[in-house]
Amino acid sequence: MAKFINIPEHSHFPLQNLPYGVFKPRGAQAPRVGVAIGESILDLAELAAAGCFQGSQVGSTQCFAEPSLNAFMSLGRVAWQEARGIIRSLLTGEESRLETDPDLRQRAIHPMSEAELLLPAQICDYTDFYSSKYHAANVGALFRSRENALTENWLHVPIGYHGRASSVVVSGTPVVRPSGQVAPAPGSKAPTFQPSAMLDFELELAFFVGPGNELGKPVPIEKARDHIFGFVLMNDWSARDLQRWEYVPLGPFLAKNFATSISPWVVPLEALEPFLCPAQPQDPEVLPYLRQQRRETYDIQLEVALKPERAAEATTISRTNFKHVYWTVDQQLAHHTVSGCNLRPGDLLASGTISGPDDGSLGSMLEMSEGGKKSVLLADGETRKRLHDGDEVSLTGYCQGPGYKVGFGSCSGKILPAYAFATEPS
Repeated sequence: MAKFINIPEHSHFPLQNLPYGVFKPRGAQAPRVGVAIGESILDLAELAAAGCFQGSQVGSTQCFAEPSLNAFMSLGRVAWQEARGIIRSLLTGEESRLETDPDLRQRAIHPMSEAELLLPAQICDYTDFYSSKYHAANVGALFRSRENALTENWLHVPIGYHGRASSVVVSGTPVVRPSGQVAPAPGSKAPTFQPSAMLDFELELAFFVGPGNELGKPVPIEKARDHIFGFVLMNDWSARDLQRWEYVPLGPFLAKNFATSISPWVVPLEALEPFLCPAQPQDPEVLPYLRQQRRETYDIQLEVALKPERAAEATTISRTNFKHVYWTVDQQLAHHTVSGCNLRPGDLLASGTISGPDDGSLGSMLEMSEGGKKSVLLADGETRKRLHDGDEVSLTGYCQGPGYKVGFGSCSGKILPAYAFATEPS
């Protein structure tokens, strides 16, 4: 049990979790690093200033007083484990500084409800993969055929694209409906410029890179997890009509670059390790640089809820699990670097849409509506084939332990109307 802090029974943030984030306490000017515990935030900058990390790798830095997690991420696994041990001891140990110093306790523990939660890292680069075989097959069947759903390369190589890091935003940030070109209407040869009429969400998880690698020096797959700091929920908002017109021959551009939402708390790899489980078998066998002696992923339960603006409550429209991914995070990181690409602390690598094997476990409205052929029924009687202005989409996820959850909190965003151009841009 944690001392001094009440942890509700079904909290996503028990002692077994201790996720990191960046926040501003009420009345404070400077952001700093904290840990979520129950409904509170433990201020690591205050603890570091009081000497609580003295003698550790973290204690010789100012990383917890930074406005991002990048400096802490760069220190590596040994430093992360050391810091985690000290934090647990401060919360639970006999005669810890938090127990013996009430003034420090008051300065270092903040109600989460009174803090501003910020983007956890300075994201220099962002890559989105396409790791769910169920999702890839569903989308391929919509645009090609069920017999030709997967492209020739999909079972051999982790497919991905480089996204736009500048438009990655923290949960709660409104999402303005994007405008752009869509395919010519029937009978016309010219495309149309308009607000997207097919706005969608994509349920994903993403991980932050810790220590990077040198340019030209790949990370072997057996060392991949030494470079992974932790995970967040992610919504890769997608404008399907813009995407359909622009994706040939180079893939997503404006259809994806307007907003990508992530949750504020980064769940460290150490908190997820008790929930490792076998990954999906791969057939055909992959090339040697992608082979793992133990193919493992994480048993993370995921949900999507949608709430129209005038609805009294949200409707859960999907329940799935991260264990359904075909390409593991180890394979994603190893593949990303095999060309010699250098990753850096704070780089964000995402899973792609996570869908399961049945209709209730789909990770996008595109799949749920079968490309707009059927409607999704909500609790208040409304239906959806695409997202409307005022809709709020919330993602959540957790690992279920014996009597506790290791959770991610929520990743949400509300759709605002498109920007009103005085005239069509020329």
